[in-house]
Formats: sequence, structure tokens, C-alpha cells
Amino acid sequence: MSIRRGFILCFSLLVLGPCFAADTDQGPAASSSLRLISRSLTPNAPGFHNAVYLKKTDASLRSGDQVSIDKGHTWKNEPMRPDFVSGLPHGYRREPVTSALDPITGRLITIFNALDTPGLDPNAVEPPVAQETYYLRYRVSADDGNRWLFDEAIVQAGNFTAQHPFEGVWVGKNAIYLGDLGCIPLVTRAGKVLVPAQTTPLGPDGKLWNPGGGWTYTDVLVLIGTWTNGQHLSWRASQRVVGDPKRSTRGLIEPTLAEFPDGRILMVMRGSNGGKADPQHELPSYKWFTVSRDGGESWSAPEPWSFEDGQALFSPSSMSALCRHSSGRYFWAGNLSAHNCDGNLPRWPLVVGEVDPRSLKVLHSSVLIVDTQRPEDKNHGRLDLSHLTLIEDRETKQIILTYPRSYNAYKSNEWATVRLALK
Repeated sequence: MSIRRGFILCFSLLVLGPCFAADTDQGPAASSSLRLISRSLTPNAPGFHNAVYLKKTDASLRSGDQVSIDKGHTWKNEPMRPDFVSGLPHGYRREPVTSALDPITGRLITIFNALDTPGLDPNAVEPPVAQETYYLRYRVSADDGNRWLFDEAIVQAGNFTAQHPFEGVWVGKNAIYLGDLGCIPLVTRAGKVLVPAQTTPLGPDGKLWNPGGGWTYTDVLVLIGTWTNGQHLSWRASQRVVGDPKRSTRGLIEPTLAEFPDGRILMVMRGSNGGKADPQHELPSYKWFTVSRDGGESWSAPEPWSFEDGQALFSPSSMSALCRHSSGRYFWAGNLSAHNCDGNLPRWPLVVGEVDPRSLKVLHSSVLIVDTQRPEDKNHGRLDLSHLTLIEDRETKQIILTYPRSYNAYKSNEWATVRLALK
């Protein structure tokens, strides 16, 4: 159903209340859950960006080839071995996206978006052929992130192959891949490894189906891994989570997961308006959510995510991330808007809010604006605040939020590190 943009703007400025200032040049507003401790800018990505702890209790960290053994104060280059990439044919890709430490086994798991495409320009960003050819690989380390045990394609157990890794996926016709840095593997209390992934569906003609006419169209699959005796994972796929193209013109994108104390698993997903089916961006710009009560096997019908008080939550088509704090509290970071958005834009302000463990919605009073467009930003072209990661500082218990402040449609950026304390 279409919504008039003027109504959305006036309504949103009323319901977002004191946590979300109408004047976006203002600084962070008050939050009932979080306090801004510091914010710093650097020309290069900080070590904490997309980092993972290597042990259950130790403070050693790894972020790609960078390792810190002093709680993130200093970092040094230590690539893991063996090198599974240098001998591949020109045009092949192995792109590490996200990692997780299994606290039960102590193993490090990293998920890779992979392309086996001879001759593909290695500098091409999001090449269109990837929507037909992306598939997933994983690696495991059992020695605190020093060496990889293997590099394997993720293929469902049973009558499946590397070319047909899951039901409804045929590499070369359609793809399965991780969308962004919020797609972090979740190790459940039962010891299962859940990987939130997205897949491009096929239409009746056997070709990519894009009913909304946007840049891409995807469904969501959660891949469920069970450890074998050989330190590998045996995989199967959850029920497919399917969006409604009449409500989200790009389907469901970039899922992020959190498991709550009662066993429910929350998945929050990016949606979109716009595209050929909604050229005036009249559809409401929502994030979408679904809940599993059986360890990720099946999922409720996806619905718009909102505040716990029932007020609408407007967000552009951008990634977001859920995280669990050691206190047992849960937080979400992403873009929040005071009005209906136009597809991907605007990707500011950037906010963090607490998730209510009962309703699994964002606590309205908890929302903290950590960054937004300021007058000086306008001189650098369009501002985008996305591609964020969250990690807890085990020493201070602060949440460390890192992200690029990207300018002029991602042509340049600087890096922000924000520290947040819990109230």
C-alpha cells in the first residue's frame, strides 16, 4: 500500500520523539540504554573493524591478516596459512566476509563469498555475473586463528553437489552469498552453527527472477552446520524466507541474527522500496524481521520491524547488525530515518538501540544517534554511514562500533571508531 511522503515526514517527527532530533545537524540525543564515550577518525580502517576474538576468555583478536594480542591496542600483520588463493586461475575470488568463534569447540569459522569465473576483472565491484555465480566456502582454524585446516565449498549433505549446493540453487544460474558484515555466523546454545545467507531466486523460465525491478532481488536461507568428528561441518538449509515484492521491491537482503534466552532466534533483514515497481518510492522503507522457535529450521512470515511501542521504524535499504553483550542485553545498529526513504538513501543518521527481549523490537527510548550528516560533510558530496561492525571490549565492557564515513557515493572515506557504555 502506498504512503504519502508528506504524511510520513510529519508523523515520523512526532513519533520518534526526543531520541531523534528533526535537525540532523544536532549531536547525539539522549538514550535510556547507552552513553557515548568517544568518537575518533582515522584515514585507514581500525583493527577492530570486522574483528573476532580468538579465544573464549582471552583478549587476542584477529581482523583479516591483522592480529592483536594486547586487547586491540596494537596490531601486527600475520596472514593465516596455508594460502588457498594465490594459485587460483585469474578471475577467481575468495572474499572473506564474516567470522565467528565457536565458544563450545574453540574453533574459528570464516565464511567466504566465492566466484569461479575465469577472466573476470578482479577489480570489478559487485559484477553482475556474481548474481548467477556466487557460492559460499568456509574455513576452520582449531589453533586460535594461526592456521587453516581446510577450504571447502558449503554444500548440503545428501544428494547435493558443488554445482547444486542447496535446494533451489544452481551455481551458474543463481547465487548464494553473504550480503554484508552483519551476516555473522551464530553459534547457538545447542552448538549449531547458523549462517544467515541470501540467494537469488529463479523464475518459471529458469532465469533470475526480479519482480521489483531493482538492482537485485533475493530470498534468505539460513545454513545450519553440525560439527563432525573431523572438525568439518555437515550442512543443511533452513526453510526459505521469502519476501513480498509488492512490499519490498528487492525482497529480503543481508540478514543478521541473535539468539535470545528463551531460545527464540531473531533475524532482521534489509528490504527496499523503489525500482521499476515503485518508481516514486511510495512503499514504506522498512527493515523486516522473522523469528525461529526451533533452532533456525523454520521461520515466521517476515513482517516490518518496529519499535516496541508499535511506532514505525523507517530505514533505508542498508545493512544492519545485531549483537549480544556479555551483560545479556541485545543491541542493533543501523540507519534510522525520520521519514520514508528513497531506496538506499539517506544512509544517515547511524544509530544504536537496545532490543527488547520480550517483543524482539527496538526499545524506542534506547535509540542513540552516534553519527549523522553535519554542515561540513556537505562539502564532500553524499554521505553514507554503513558497512559497520560491532564488538565488545572485554576489558571495559564498552561496545566498539566501527564504520567508514563514505563521501561522494563511496569515492572516498575516513574511518570512525565509536565507544559506547551501557547505562
